[in-house]
Amino acid sequence: MNNLFVYLELQEESRVAEVSLELLTKGRSLATQLGCRLEAVAAGCNLDGIAAQVMPYGVDVLHLFDAEGLYPYTSMPHTSVLVNLFKEEQPQIALMGATVIGRDLGPRVSSALHSGLTADCTALEIGEHDDKKAGKHYESLLYQIRPAFGGNIVATIVNPENRPQMATVREGVMKKELFDANHQGEIVRHDVTKYVPDTDYVVKVIERHVERAKHNLKGAPIVVAGGYGVGSRENFQLLFDLAKELHGEVGASRAAVDAGFADHDRQIGQTGVTVRPKLYIACGISGQIQHIAGMQESSMIISINSDPGAPINTIADYVITGRVEDVVPKMIKYYKKNSK
Repeated sequence: MNNLFVYLELQEESRVAEVSLELLTKGRSLATQLGCRLEAVAAGCNLDGIAAQVMPYGVDVLHLFDAEGLYPYTSMPHTSVLVNLFKEEQPQIALMGATVIGRDLGPRVSSALHSGLTADCTALEIGEHDDKKAGKHYESLLYQIRPAFGGNIVATIVNPENRPQMATVREGVMKKELFDANHQGEIVRHDVTKYVPDTDYVVKVIERHVERAKHNLKGAPIVVAGGYGVGSRENFQLLFDLAKELHGEVGASRAAVDAGFADHDRQIGQTGVTVRPKLYIACGISGQIQHIAGMQESSMIISINSDPGAPINTIADYVITGRVEDVVPKMIKYYKKNSK
């Protein structure tokens, strides 16, 4: 009762999605702070390998719903699983990824439970809240933090009364860390028929195509990112050439994406992906707060910019003042020469 729940999104071969593992890491920290248990929910088919994947992240209780009709994901049966489970268990917090699945499932569950939902969170904290109008003080609420008004402000949202406090969280904004490689929690195998009516299976997936991602921007150890200052889509090819030499990936700021210099799936920042590479090379990026939020935890940052006063220079470890089209070819030439 009143524990913290994380919905586990499952991919091919019952592999737990990265965003779910990130949420388990954050959930473990929040649960410890609250003095409650961390519980995880997996709904799918052939789930025998799930426990080995998630127990090292500190899961105290793993709820398994194993049935043919639960994979691949469809809205109605998964909604019934969570709604009915949450009615039994009465969690105080429920988290899931802000993915295609989470954005479909979260609102359905929160609507059925009348709990409310904060979407696309970039941070989660525990704190107190004073409702001065009602004269009430609340302890240990979930601060659901997310960008608002096009990323121009960061809003902190609380849900004092209704439970569970629900949030979807963007992939990559939480750090994934093992809690204890030998940790073993309780496994509860549920009778799916008690939670999901037969009518929920009216939608069946007849044919399914899975397309692999074109790149691994989030997991790349080296990222070469370009901004509006790169100047053109043609100049962006220089960044691809440099990334190839460094065995890295290419990212972009929102301004560069909006200008058509790079594809949207390469956008880094509050409205894109969050990256934590060992080396981040920012080319022609001014460093607006929305972009910095998506890359500020990089281990080392190199800024290449013709403007010595660019905001990104204040967080960079090294600054190269010059035009991208002049500096990057020299870097490529140097790396080619020294990598032989």
